[in-house]
Amino acid sequence: MKIEQIYTGCLAQGAYYITSGGEAAIVDPLRETAPYLERLERDNVSLKYIFETHFHADFVSGHLDLHQQTGAEIVYGPNAVADFPHTSATDGQEFTLGKVKIKVLHTPGHTMESSTFLLLDENGKSHAIFSGDTLFIGDVGRPDLAQKAASKTKEELAAILYNSLRTKIMTLPDEVIVYPAHGAGSACGKNMSKETISTIGEQKKSNYALRQNMSEAEFIQEVTDGLLPPPAYFGMNVAMNKSGIVSFEKVLHNGMQKIPVAAFETVVSQTGALILDTRPHSVFYKGFIPQSINIGIDGDFAPWVGALIGDVNQAIALVVVPGFEEETITRLSRVGFDNLVGYLDGGFDAWKNAGYETETINRISAEQFAEAVTIGEDVVIDVRKESEYRASHLGEAYSKPLAYINDWIRDLNPATHYYLHCAAGYRSMIAASILLSRGYRNFTEIEGGFNAIAQTNLPQTDFVCQSKVL
Repeated sequence: MKIEQIYTGCLAQGAYYITSGGEAAIVDPLRETAPYLERLERDNVSLKYIFETHFHADFVSGHLDLHQQTGAEIVYGPNAVADFPHTSATDGQEFTLGKVKIKVLHTPGHTMESSTFLLLDENGKSHAIFSGDTLFIGDVGRPDLAQKAASKTKEELAAILYNSLRTKIMTLPDEVIVYPAHGAGSACGKNMSKETISTIGEQKKSNYALRQNMSEAEFIQEVTDGLLPPPAYFGMNVAMNKSGIVSFEKVLHNGMQKIPVAAFETVVSQTGALILDTRPHSVFYKGFIPQSINIGIDGDFAPWVGALIGDVNQAIALVVVPGFEEETITRLSRVGFDNLVGYLDGGFDAWKNAGYETETINRISAEQFAEAVTIGEDVVIDVRKESEYRASHLGEAYSKPLAYINDWIRDLNPATHYYLHCAAGYRSMIAASILLSRGYRNFTEIEGGFNAIAQTNLPQTDFVCQSKVL
């Protein structure tokens, strides 16, 4: 028996590859299937099962492509209804994989079909669980995402999750290994650890949601407290995972179409495409195509695309660092952005060298900012997460998280000058590009963000004025 965690940092997502006796199973696969097919060929094993812990909201699964390429059976837990051939297993049902078995533990609460897969070793002993979004390291799945589909409130789903954890998970032996679907950085929870593997015993000691003496009411209060609105693309990804999708190969083929510089404006105009520039923010601000949105491939690229663009049907024309075309398309496909019209042949340099119009962002250093700003008079916008802002921020700065820019941008006054910063520059450059694309030009972005600002003599505080508005 062999278990391999295949972790994708951009999505903070863990897929699992299990082999025994010449057979293999994959749990929660990502969209592109090549990594799994390569492992099957390497190990000379056949894929028997594709286990899905639930209908994922934060990424598009590769279950259909894998099924079509290998003939493996797609298995969900109880209550799963989809528009393609699959098995909706019963609670307690066991599936034989070589010399081991995988048992279905129905653990609703995050969603109503959510299930945990318990791996029983060659001796029938409980070895590991693949807990999906039911149990994370340090946290549990948020109970608000499936409210509409389940016709239940988040409090009702939290109560169901409380029961699932205590009757199905916490009763397992302490030495059972926990393999979750996500780690820190995922929007599917709020307090996940950076660790991606643990044990039941360790989680009983350290996970706030598994406290032995915790009442149902306390659980509901703590699990539902502080939940941020889910990213806009989550519902669309669920629908794609239920209804079926075009193959990854087709998405890649379309995205890999070269668009000559001379034809780029025409293609963008005819398709209504958004220009997505994925170069690093340290390069982007120096020059870019007008109306471009900068979301760098070197950060949490796919989740930010999903959160800020939102509509997976939006046509996208890419501007990338030459050589990163396939990587960019792959990451976009993972969150369902399949409508790719191609990429600018030769990248931004080809555009600039051809003499076409370009724009720049006004970026200054933290030292320049410290000399120029007047605290209490100038308007400073901090686009970090609220938790980062609460920990420490520049005195009198406004907390306006990037995730909600499509809401707070309406409050900006074009006549007012704004200073923008995040932690290091990645998110504030995204914000700057969005502002510029929507006609706001009276702003300055701060290089190095709060990390650099904290090294100046400007006043910092952890006091939060809840009443501050722009």
